[in-house]
Amino acid sequence: MKLGAFSVSLNVKDIGVSKKFYETLGFTKFGGDINNNYLIMKNGNALIGLFQGMFEQNILTFNPGWDENAQNLDSFDDVRAIQKHLKVNNIKLEREADEKTSGPGSVVLFDPDGNTILIDQHI
Repeated sequence: MKLGAFSVSLNVKDIGVSKKFYETLGFTKFGGDINNNYLIMKNGNALIGLFQGMFEQNILTFNPGWDENAQNLDSFDDVRAIQKHLKVNNIKLEREADEKTSGPGSVVLFDPDGNTILIDQHI
């Protein structure tokens, strides 16, 4: 199963402080808008999303159809196919993609320790 680009979405208290911290670690702004309380930071293939006031927990994020540069992939597993695989394997889904659609969609689930996983397809 191909889950696509991986990033960690962090719930931060002060996005300016977090931006400076991750820049010190060698990350640079890749996307987002600090004025809207979110930034995507990149260091090589590593991606970190900084989000202030948007959600309570940190989130493991996968983007089917994208590589780590947010470029479309020629071949990928659609989020609905991933969802079907998870359901067949008795993984409880918190939020499901509409199986009657195509294109963008998302699935939310929790790992055994309660960590949130977002599988978010943009194409």
